[in-house]
Amino acid sequence: MALIFVANGAVMLVAPLGWYDAVPGVPATGPFNPHFVRDIGCVYLACALGCGWFAWRPAQGWPALALAAFWLAAHAAVHVYDATCGASPLADFRRDFVGVYLFAAIPLVLALARRPKGA
Repeated sequence: MALIFVANGAVMLVAPLGWYDAVPGVPATGPFNPHFVRDIGCVYLACALGCGWFAWRPAQGWPALALAAFWLAAHAAVHVYDATCGASPLADFRRDFVGVYLFAAIPLVLALARRPKGA
């Protein structure tokens, strides 16, 4: 997960227009805003750090993983809301299943399952 998030965040920072054009459904969310794409790229790099730290040292890295999982889950919740308000919710769900929902669910389940005692 950390490597995927690093790659995604790096592309968002270095080639925001290329990322915007390449990711299915993104152009439908509104006009291209390079600053916004780069901001979110920074968040993906932070999520990569949280997932990587947890993979390297689970006990010490769990809080960082939990924070990454929170952001990814909140991001997925926004996608759920947008899909339910859209004209084709099922198509939106299918499009976002791997890149948004699955990539949020894995760190969230891991953070919940590996929660240290007392945390």
